[in-house]
Amino acid sequence: MQLSPVSVSARTPELITALVALWERCVRATHTFLSPAEIAAIKSYVPPALQTVAHLVVAYDAAGKPLGFLGVQDARIEMLFLEPTARGRGLGRSLVQYARAHYAVTAVTVNEQNPQALGFYQHLGFAVIRRTELDEQGRPYPLLYLHCPPNH
Repeated sequence: MQLSPVSVSARTPELITALVALWERCVRATHTFLSPAEIAAIKSYVPPALQTVAHLVVAYDAAGKPLGFLGVQDARIEMLFLEPTARGRGLGRSLVQYARAHYAVTAVTVNEQNPQALGFYQHLGFAVIRRTELDEQGRPYPLLYLHCPPNH
């Protein structure tokens, strides 16, 4: 498995299409609290987010297919999605460690209804520091804000 940062100039339409498809497979597998209509609505926000996030890190398999990606903005993980079949093999940990080492990441936000994500980040040393009743779009999906000190 290869891990390499993808620069803004390398965010080709083909890569964005592949990452959006990966995002959708992951969300359908892990965000069971979302309806198909909600997933479809949120999906429209994904391409612009991938294009504009400050740092995009993609993990590829040996054939060059994306297995996971992570986006960082202002020392915060804004997105982390893994191919469902690639979960549990250390890929998420590798992406987070890369982001912490290269972009000084100390924060992430997760949906409260996604206990697997919460457990994953807590296992990596993140702790909940705040909770909101609504997500950033005002929908009734509580968010948990997590922090991990630098050099943890």
